[in-house]
Amino acid sequence: MRAVVVKIDAGEITDWKSFHAVFERDLGFPRFYGKNMNAWIDCMTSIDDPDSGMTSVTVGDDELAVLEISGARSFRERCREEYDALIECAAFVNYRRVEVGERAILALTLID
Repeated sequence: MRAVVVKIDAGEITDWKSFHAVFERDLGFPRFYGKNMNAWIDCMTSIDDPDSGMTSVTVGDDELAVLEISGARSFRERCREEYDALIECAAFVNYRRVEVGERAILALTLID
């Protein structure tokens, strides 16, 4: 399986507003993105469906989306709620897909 790596600079994240701005920009979420974790989950669940328009970054049938989070340690210390939500919601994206017979599609790489 090939990986499509999306680099996320967590050093730019200081609160919920900046969290959503960074992910919206780096993953190409649509203009109507709701800037909440339910909307984040919806966008990420469809990362393998380019026709959905939910992300500009997409993965194919034999690919895995890897979010490479740089500055993860300081992100965790600075924004614990946002950090924990990222971990939980990434896991939920995979759970949601597996529950309906689709493959897990999302991985996180946490880099200090």
